[in-house]
Amino acid sequence: MSVALAHSVEGAGPAVVLASSLGTTREMFAGQRTPLARDHTVISYDHRGHGESPAPPGRYTIAELGGDVLALLDGLSVARASFVGVSLGGMVGLWLAANAPERIDRLIVICSSAHPGSPERWAERAATVLAAGSTAPIADAVVGRWFSREFAEREPGVVAAAKGWLLASPAVGYAGCCAAIEVLDLRPELERIAAPTLVISAAQDESLPPAHGRVIASGVAGSRFELLPRGAHIVTIEEEAAVNEMIVRHLGGGDG
Repeated sequence: MSVALAHSVEGAGPAVVLASSLGTTREMFAGQRTPLARDHTVISYDHRGHGESPAPPGRYTIAELGGDVLALLDGLSVARASFVGVSLGGMVGLWLAANAPERIDRLIVICSSAHPGSPERWAERAATVLAAGSTAPIADAVVGRWFSREFAEREPGVVAAAKGWLLASPAVGYAGCCAAIEVLDLRPELERIAAPTLVISAAQDESLPPAHGRVIASGVAGSRFELLPRGAHIVTIEEEAAVNEMIVRHLGGGDG
């Protein structure tokens, strides 16, 4: 059963959905919403178990996370939308483009994966936060991989705000999403994706290195792969200008 996702709607024009990474909220797209809203209806949301969305107990699946988005679009009377997803958000976008192709116009997948692997790592992370009743035990290590060292030293306030999103994530919700990632393997479904697809990876991303993006790009016919020479996992913040240019060009029908 779907949950009612907390969301924001800005602008007017063709719809584009912004889907955030694990342990963050829709506030991570502060640098994208305003420029995109000039020409689009921008829908940003919090995954179940994150931000202001409900956090039902138990293990989540990628189909449930995708179903939540379809219910959100139905509630907003949006028949078709482009989709921009970072990390977990990109995984949801891949599932939607493969399983509800009539709903996805263009797809942009950023620092994400079709098969993250290391299931024991995700299971251990979920068990740690559930045992503590908080994401605090994992916060420093996780956020340490979100940004490059150079950016973290230059923008400590931005890093602190991002850590605040993670610390505020309910343990049950964070663990539930870890369970979805633990067993995720969308590689067999990539060939079903027909939406024009842009895959963006970052050279310094230790969480999901560029090899993951290349797998997606090789599996989605006609897709384009872009490698940012700088930036770690959350490049929508660290490399905002470059990422925004790529997004706008792809949504406008450009070559990426």
